[in-house]
Amino acid sequence: MALPSCKAINNLIHDEDVVAKVGSSKLFRSELEAAIPSGISPEDSIAVASQYINSWASDQIYLQMAEMQLSKSEKDVSKELEEYRQSLLKYRYEQRYINERLDTVVTRKEINDYYNGHLDKFVLDAPIVKAKTLVIMKDSPNYETIRQDMSSTKAEDIAEADSLAYATAFMFTDWDGKWMDITTIAKEYGTDYVSLLSRMKDSYVEQEDESGRVIVTYIREMMKKGETAPEDYCSEWIRDIIISTRKHQLLTNLERELLDDAKAKESIVIY
Repeated sequence: MALPSCKAINNLIHDEDVVAKVGSSKLFRSELEAAIPSGISPEDSIAVASQYINSWASDQIYLQMAEMQLSKSEKDVSKELEEYRQSLLKYRYEQRYINERLDTVVTRKEINDYYNGHLDKFVLDAPIVKAKTLVIMKDSPNYETIRQDMSSTKAEDIAEADSLAYATAFMFTDWDGKWMDITTIAKEYGTDYVSLLSRMKDSYVEQEDESGRVIVTYIREMMKKGETAPEDYCSEWIRDIIISTRKHQLLTNLERELLDDAKAKESIVIY
């Protein structure tokens, strides 16, 4: 692909293919083109090209200095390369083995059993809430209706508030159906959760900016720091733990099976 910026960097090109040169090392046009994302502006292409060339040149200078300054033994990296190759091959084989055998289905009973057996792991280090947040102009004709109906216990009021919020608010996020870490909401206000909760009045937190735009959060339910998180809040974490444990067990079994098989075939000789 021809770069729109290639003409602009002609001063960097010394012949048809070479873009830069450090000693006997050369950077070719094709390598430079491959490093520049497609679809960016000519100006951005020039900036990326210059940065790439400078980085390449710096690396080459370091390598040349290392070749000159290091001893023969210091430059011998064959052992490290072989160790890395072996480690990489082992990792790739393990990934194939896991991908072919790993059961990723985790039942509700397994989650429930793990949760009840490890309640001490699920103590909250920050409050969690069920809440709704919207950003809207304070002078919006729908502002007061949405704000009032958000806290209603009537299904029709809540539906009306949600409908108006989706239609007229700059942003509307409904966390009312699931537990959320309150720090996520605090970030919307540019503060920490302690400061956020100190400003809460009648389950509402509001903040208005100079333009009249207001961010409103209604907190329907909250569990405090130090309480045990509910199972539904922890379920995805538990699922990851169960699957991770299965992976570990598969790898443990693989190592044992390989060793047992090698011993049975007398492939292992220990002197």
